[in-house]
Amino acid sequence: MSKTGSTALATVLALSAVLVAPLQASATGATLSAPRVVAHLDLAARQQVENLTLEPDGSADVTFAYSRQIARISPRGDVRVLATVPAPPPGSKTPAFGGEPIVGGIERDHDGTLYFAYSTGTAELTGLWRLRPGGTPQRVVALPPTGVANGLHLHGGFLYAADSVLGTIWRASVRGGPAVAWSTAPELAQSSLAGANGLAVHNGAVWTTNTDTGSVVRLPIRRDGSAGPARVVATGLGLIDDIEFTGRDDTLLVAGIAANEVLLVRPDGSHTVVLTGADGLQNPTSLARRGNTVYVANAAYFTGVDPNLLVARLSC
Repeated sequence: MSKTGSTALATVLALSAVLVAPLQASATGATLSAPRVVAHLDLAARQQVENLTLEPDGSADVTFAYSRQIARISPRGDVRVLATVPAPPPGSKTPAFGGEPIVGGIERDHDGTLYFAYSTGTAELTGLWRLRPGGTPQRVVALPPTGVANGLHLHGGFLYAADSVLGTIWRASVRGGPAVAWSTAPELAQSSLAGANGLAVHNGAVWTTNTDTGSVVRLPIRRDGSAGPARVVATGLGLIDDIEFTGRDDTLLVAGIAANEVLLVRPDGSHTVVLTGADGLQNPTSLARRGNTVYVANAAYFTGVDPNLLVARLSC
């Protein structure tokens, strides 16, 4: 989720985090343990991770939302900037979250090519971008400048992007060409801060969060590639961001950005808190899993303290 720079909103969200009483992990089902911070990032340099994807060696490729950068964090915690996206013309304004240009979701293809979302409020730059190994960023798909592309997933040669302002899931080929409004279901709509946000493809469906409604939404991918009817599978999760699945079934992890927690959401929609601020969370924005290791990106958008990359052990 890309965030507003509004001081008033940050204050409200910070207070909500204090007022939400942490729950204890369930004695049954999956849980996270042994959390540790891999990298403490530079808040002054705006190294606030919005999204991440994993390299084969365990490095994390990340987007720094407001510095317009793509970076790589090694397993030892070293940070290397891979590219900086061009700035929009002076006076440009992204249509949400304080008006700044925002780098959102990121995905890695099998050949090391990175795809990421960039929103600026301008028709010339807003869209889905590509960064090949050793190359420079190039836009491959244009998106409406009136929206903000957020969560991103690469599946079957197509990029699916969640638009938090327009309440739309976009679908586009990695080869370029126009994006299609794959779904504009009411369950994706923005009502105040952000609608459709985190995104994943799993078990034949696109799954997304709606930040404003605190819900997870499932949309089947039909045989012809079109979207099936949206179904809300979990509610009451608070202000949430990204999602990641724990394995083959539909159990998932959700980043609770405002309450400073990671939630485990079961297929029946019930949920349990499995990480909190006491474990090192600082407004978690994004999740990724490799085997039994879960990566959690913490942007510290509202706490303003210690943006970091954390890992924890998944036990099922």
